[in-house]
Amino acid sequence: MNVLVIGARGQLGSDICKAFSDVTVHEANSDRVNIMDRDSVHKLIVDELKPDVVVNTAAFHNVPKCEEEPENAFMGNGAACQYLGAACEEVGARIIHISTDYVFGHGGSKPYIETDATAPLSIYGATKLAGEHLLAAECANHIILRVAAIYGVNPCRAKGGHNFVDLMLKLAKERGEVKVVTDEITTPTHTASIAKQVRVLAEQGEPGVYHGTCQGSCSWHEFAKTIFEETNTEVTLHETTSDSFPSPVKRPSYSVLENKHSQDQGIDIMPDWREGLDDYLKAKGLKG
Repeated sequence: MNVLVIGARGQLGSDICKAFSDVTVHEANSDRVNIMDRDSVHKLIVDELKPDVVVNTAAFHNVPKCEEEPENAFMGNGAACQYLGAACEEVGARIIHISTDYVFGHGGSKPYIETDATAPLSIYGATKLAGEHLLAAECANHIILRVAAIYGVNPCRAKGGHNFVDLMLKLAKERGEVKVVTDEITTPTHTASIAKQVRVLAEQGEPGVYHGTCQGSCSWHEFAKTIFEETNTEVTLHETTSDSFPSPVKRPSYSVLENKHSQDQGIDIMPDWREGLDDYLKAKGLKG
């Protein structure tokens, strides 16, 4: 198998490269391909590599900046998918594209499955949804994998290098107390778990839309509480609500996803979110 990973140095991309370490992996980052340029995409995929599988983790990830630069957001999250899909279709490659829980909106009370109606609240969510449709229109052999609340060992540049786990531990050390919201419910998901699921989908999944989060759900406050407990961190943890953190970006207050499509095929290997956290803390040397 000949695999191209776009965004290979990113938080998720680096783990995906590891998941395919026993096959030929081509790593591509912004210095090798500009996914917002049709010719650049065509040159890498069609003229040079002709891969069997393309995994795209690259996107316009800076959510607040998407609100300020909607045209660039659409190019990075929408048009880029059209270019990637067309190139993959031309060479007969399977493409696995990473999407987001932000394609859903307000009013959720039970986990979303892949066929539930979408209703993005932000430019980021709307452009990612556009990318899903454009990719599916261009390439029949596509897998769209929606993820949520991800964190990984590799730094996340869009969040200043800190994922939620690292940020909580940093704030606890610096301040001794932390306020975290109780009214936003999601499923924290370790990128190493997603990467293993991507490998399974690449080899066994039928084309279509999938959800790929850990099992279970929690508020950000519960997640923070578990982080501190598992690392024996002494900190005063306060409850608060999202009203305490005004943001120009509208975010879904409930964005729990159910991995129904992979479950129906018997190929859902995602662990419980607590198990994912445990794996992450051990990988970071924060837990024995």
